[in-house]
Amino acid sequence: MASVAEFELEWNAWIGTLIAAVVAIAIVAAIVISARFIAGRARGRSAWIADLERRIRIPGMVLAFVIAVWIVCAANAPATLPWWQVLERVLLIAAVLVGAWLLSTVVTFGMERLMQYDSRKDATSPEARRRKTQLTIMNRLVVVLIAVIAVGVVLIAVIAVGVVLFSFPEVRAVGTSILASAGVISVIAGLAAQSTLGNLIAGVQIAFTNSIRVGDVVVIEGEWGTIGEINLSYVVVYIWDERRLILPCTYFTTTPVETWTRRSEKIIGTVYMDLDWRVPVDAVREKFMEIVTASPLWDQRSANVLVTGSEGGYVTVRFKISAANSDDQWDLRCLVREKIVTWLQQEHPEALPVTRVAMEDRPAG
Repeated sequence: MASVAEFELEWNAWIGTLIAAVVAIAIVAAIVISARFIAGRARGRSAWIADLERRIRIPGMVLAFVIAVWIVCAANAPATLPWWQVLERVLLIAAVLVGAWLLSTVVTFGMERLMQYDSRKDATSPEARRRKTQLTIMNRLVVVLIAVIAVGVVLIAVIAVGVVLFSFPEVRAVGTSILASAGVISVIAGLAAQSTLGNLIAGVQIAFTNSIRVGDVVVIEGEWGTIGEINLSYVVVYIWDERRLILPCTYFTTTPVETWTRRSEKIIGTVYMDLDWRVPVDAVREKFMEIVTASPLWDQRSANVLVTGSEGGYVTVRFKISAANSDDQWDLRCLVREKIVTWLQQEHPEALPVTRVAMEDRPAG
C-alpha cells in the first residue's frame, strides 16, 4: 500500500508539472501574439518596429520557451530528481546561446538603423565613409565579443556538467569524456585563435586609423577596385569587372596601398600620345579644349595639353584632365583619346606616327 501511495504522490507531482508547462506555453504564446499585434499596428507609423519584431521573433520565442521550461522544471517535480543538476546546466547552455543570438540581433539592428540615419544625411563624403566603416567594425566587434562571452559561459557550463556526471558512478566515464573533450577544445581554440586575433586587431586598427574606408577607390595587386566590405578578419575589394579580391586585414597594415579617395573623390587623369614631329600642337590644344568643354564629365578644375617628350623619332603629347570621381575620369580619358585620334585621322593625318627609313645610293662598282 505504501508503494501505491508513493506512486500516486509522484504522479500528482508530474501532473502539476504538466499543468505548469501548459500554462507557461500559453503565457509565452500570448506574449508573442501581443508583440506581433502591437508591431502590426505600429507598422504604418514606425516601420522599424515591425522590422525589429520580425528579426527578434524566432530568437525571442525560443528564449522565452527555454526560460519557461527552466522555471517550470525548477518549481516542480524535476527539481527533486538526481539528474536535475545536469538538466539545469543544459538549460543554462541553451539560454546563454539563444540569449547571445537575440542580443547580437538587436545590436546589429541598432547599428544598421544608425548607419541608415547617417547615410540619409551624407552618404558619399570621406567623413561619411569613415563613420560607416567604424560603425560596421564596431557592430561586428560587439557581435564577436558577445559570441566569445557566450562560448566561455557554455564551456564553463559543460565543465560543470562533466563534474556533476563524474560524481555518479554509473556515468563517471561519460563525465570524464566531457571533461577531457572540453580541455582539448580549449587548447585547439587557443591555437586557432592566434592568427584570427592578429587579423582582429588589424581590422580594428583599419577602422579607427582611417587608413581605408568602405567605398574607397584603390589599386591593389595591380587591380583597380573599390573597398566593398571591411570585416574583422578580412577585406573584400570589388574589382571593376565584378570580380572580388579578398585579403586579410593584416595585408593593409603591412603593405602599401594606393588609394584615390583619401581626402576627396576628385582626381586628375592623363592621356599620353606619341605623335609625329609635324603635329600642329596649337590646333590639337584647341580641339582638346573643345572636347572637354562639351563633355559633362569634366569638372572644370584642370585641363591642358603639353609636349612632355621628344625622343625616339616622336613627340609625346600629354593631355591632362580633371573629373569629380574616378569613374568620370576614366570615361573622360577614353573620350579624349577616341576623339583626338579620330580628328587627327580626318584633319591631320601627317601628325600620326610614322617610321622613316633613309635610303642612300651607293656608287657603282
